[in-house]
Amino acid sequence: MASFRFRLSTFTAGTMALCAGIALHPDPAKAVPSVVPTGVTRYDPAKAYNSFLLFSGSDNHTYLIDMNGHEVRQWAQSGFPAKYIDPALVQGQKGVIGLQLSEIRGDGTHKIPGATAGFRNRTFGYVDWSDRTLWEWGLQSPEGNARQHHDWARLPDGGTLLLANQNRSIPGGAKPVLDDVIYDIAPDGNIRWTWKAGDHLQEFGFTGSQLQLVLHAENPDYLHINNMQLVGDNHWYRAGDRRFAPDNIMIDSREANFIAILDRHTGKVVWRLGPNLPQRRRSEPAVPFPVDQFVGQHDAHLIPEGLPGAGNLIVFDNQGEAGYPARPLQVANGSRILEINPVTAQVVWQYTGENSGGPPWSFYSSFISSVDRLPNGNTLIDEGMNGRFFQVTPTGEIVWEYVSPYTGETPGTSPDRPTRSNWVYRIQPVPYDWTPSGVTHTETAVVPAFAKEK
Repeated sequence: MASFRFRLSTFTAGTMALCAGIALHPDPAKAVPSVVPTGVTRYDPAKAYNSFLLFSGSDNHTYLIDMNGHEVRQWAQSGFPAKYIDPALVQGQKGVIGLQLSEIRGDGTHKIPGATAGFRNRTFGYVDWSDRTLWEWGLQSPEGNARQHHDWARLPDGGTLLLANQNRSIPGGAKPVLDDVIYDIAPDGNIRWTWKAGDHLQEFGFTGSQLQLVLHAENPDYLHINNMQLVGDNHWYRAGDRRFAPDNIMIDSREANFIAILDRHTGKVVWRLGPNLPQRRRSEPAVPFPVDQFVGQHDAHLIPEGLPGAGNLIVFDNQGEAGYPARPLQVANGSRILEINPVTAQVVWQYTGENSGGPPWSFYSSFISSVDRLPNGNTLIDEGMNGRFFQVTPTGEIVWEYVSPYTGETPGTSPDRPTRSNWVYRIQPVPYDWTPSGVTHTETAVVPAFAKEK
């Protein structure tokens, strides 16, 4: 039978008999909606790029799965996000990942009033395949807790970049905020460099009126930087454009709708897209076209060298609710994947639900989510709020799809009305040879149910 599972809220004995062979979610009574296929719902091994996948589920565990959804490895901790470490960066050791290792106790007591209580990381670190902690950091931070969120990066010299939070007053601000900071941490745990977003507000492209809205934002998490990665090797830099120096840092702000590159030495913004772009068209134009307004975007990064589209910016454009002033959610909205030439600011490839034959809202996540270009030219997408991962070809054909069966308490749920979901912040493709020897996987085709019915 196809390797997916049904998650059910009510199930009669007669229905159970009809569904013999289908594994049920271990806690079906808490699942919403009442019937949802989970696991791998379609898979064409010949057209897909085949690898392991790493992600942290809503149950606060981290999973490595194969293309058929089989659980290869589980870690008891979650990551924000969980990511694997290239063995070249850890003396050739395979199976090392980065995770949030401990949590600040209490119900948001370390936060300023009104701030999100979910960002409570105490320590971040690296663990090996056998769960041995190789490095842990957080108690050495200026606030005594790492407070890492949304991203981190292992550095070639063994150091670590952490995106974190600090409670602080910013220049010109009306009240203390939850500011985004970046720490460059040496292997011995000492902080070598610190960057604070609130010190650079004049560099993010705000108009005068927008800047006043930012300085007086009601939400303490006023920028909500959700991405921080090294620019990496690229042909723009090799051709002489120093803005794209490999050790510079790319960030994006969900709340303010901008993507920027920071100079690693000065901390200054040297390249930027947004926050003020032309309004998105009602009908999608043919590529290439000048980039229009992305909203609440996630996972902006340059496509790495050696992959199709190398050097272009790829980003999950949520089209959520964000901006100063905020751009509201649209009635018949849909998310987009944008591949952008960062020098000309032209969209050279995009994906929407319509590329796969559905309406715009058939692909939509108003928050979280991620995107990766794959070696065979496909694109791996995490439709985060729905816990749905899928691979599309350049023409939009879906050749692999998986729905996470791991549920947990929904962010922002209230004590008097607890809710659950299978949301997944970010996923990562993992090469087969990253794992220690002896780890197996399968690549068995799965025909989607709708195709069987024809």
